[in-house]
This record gives sequence, C-alpha cells and structure tokens, in this order.
Amino acid sequence: MQTLNFEHDISLVSNAFGAFRFPLNFSPYDTDADVVITGVPFDMATSGRAGSRFGPNAIRQISPQLAWEEKRYPWNFSLQDRLKVIDCGDLVYAFGNNQDMVDKLENHTLKLLSKGKICLTLGGDHFITLPLLRAHAKAFGKLSLIHFDAHADTYSNGSSYDHGTMFYHAPKEGLIDVNKSVQIGIRTEFNEKDGFTVIDAIKANDLSVKTISDLIHNTVDNNPCYLTFDIDCLDPAFAPGTGTPVMGGLNSDKVLKILRALKDLNIVGMDVVEVCPCYDHGEITALAAATIALEMLYIKASGQ
Repeated sequence: MQTLNFEHDISLVSNAFGAFRFPLNFSPYDTDADVVITGVPFDMATSGRAGSRFGPNAIRQISPQLAWEEKRYPWNFSLQDRLKVIDCGDLVYAFGNNQDMVDKLENHTLKLLSKGKICLTLGGDHFITLPLLRAHAKAFGKLSLIHFDAHADTYSNGSSYDHGTMFYHAPKEGLIDVNKSVQIGIRTEFNEKDGFTVIDAIKANDLSVKTISDLIHNTVDNNPCYLTFDIDCLDPAFAPGTGTPVMGGLNSDKVLKILRALKDLNIVGMDVVEVCPCYDHGEITALAAATIALEMLYIKASGQ
C-alpha cells in the first residue's frame, strides 16, 4: 500500500491515488506486477453525451469504498494474496488527436502483454476497446468477446473513430471470432446476421444466472476471451452517469452474479468503460464501475 509512512488505511475517503489504493507505478513494464490498471481519459468517439474522459478519475476516487475489506464479499480469499496489482495512471496522448490515442494505447498494452502482464483498462468511451483488442489479438490470436452493453456496437455507419463501430471493425480485422463471442444486455437495434450470440436485455432479465453462464461457457469454450463492460449495460436506475442510457437494463446484483460465474474462463484482458461523472448521481455509476472492475480482478485471482 502506498500511503504516508506505509500505514494500513481502511478509511473510505483517503489515499485514492491508485485505484483501490493499489500502488502507483509509472514504469509498469518491468515490474513484478501480475495486473496493470490503466486509465484512458478519452471521449472523442462519443456520439451522445460527452464526459467519459473523466471516468477513470471518478472510478479511482470512489474505489476506497471497496478497498477496506481484506476479503471482498462474497469471495473467500484476499486479492492481494493471489495477485500483485499496480495502477500505472492514465495514458498520455495528444488530446484532439484520435489516432495518437489509438497508437499509444495499442503500443502500451502490447508492451505490457509482452511482459506477461494482465491488463485492466478503465475508460473513457467504448472506442478504446478496439486498440485494446488489436494488442490482445497480437498476443493471443483471434479472441472471443464477452461484451456487456445496451448497444451492439456493430454499426457500420460513423467515422473511423466512433464508439458504436468497434465490433463492426474487429471481426473484419480478424481480432475476434463472432461465432465464439457473446453480447449480454443488448436493447437497441442489432442484426442477427452479424454472428454474435446475443442475450438481449429482455432475455437476460428473464433467464437465470446459470442459464446465461452456461450459454456463455458453451459459446466461448476454451478460447482466449476479452471481457468488456460498458456501464450502460446496467439499467439507468443503477448507472445514470453514462453517455447513452437505455431503459430496461440489468440490475447490479444480476450482473455481479453473471461475472462471478465466468471465473473459470480463459479471460486474457478486461475493460470497464463509458462512466460519465457529470451525469452521475451520488457517485452510484462510478461505484458500479469500480465494483465491476474489482470483480474482474477477483475473477482472475480465483484461478491463481
């Protein structure tokens, strides 16, 4: 823990420098860390309400609320006993230059992966997942995508930098295998011919967690998986602070249960995106994102 005099801090408000009070390390590549958290303050691909560039900071600031438990409920082990996690701060790029962000994020991620690190990335808008997939596909080959979202993000319209087009481009670039990929919580227009297994929000709200988990497991099998969570998968009642909220989403309890059921999959990379603090209320969206990010870490640690 990186605190004054290295004292153990269980306060709910202090020392929110690194996410969850994990140490900050701005030279992460040659450390002995297992997991590196990176913030990407980018929202220039946003089509609706802007502001997700402030998402990484909001997630970090709320994260002490989750850092005081030695063993995060309902897990029966301490995360720190199984994984060494550091926060390398935010990606630095030329603001206003989308391609510079794309290039630097892909290069940063690929460098971490080449050193055997696991990447947990905090957005930022969902477009950041495309350069992340490019890096992970170079390291692991064609990936399965496990995608929580209100939107399919498979739309062909839009510019080269659009947070609704990543999963249109990713299959065409050979980054993901749509036949081994699942989208959960979708409740806007999508085309079944795109090839993804889609558990739309109506189904996801009606089906049991076990049924959903079984369908995900049967689809992705043992393939390396990239897990991406757009916070607007949650209903706006649970996550109002996002750019394109859609009613009829999943509740936070069900999402956490589904995530925990994925612990035995071969998840090689993870992100949480689209937190927009200026539309949040009482930091509940930031808290939801931080909780989901922490669950992702426990998912990885459970296999250690």
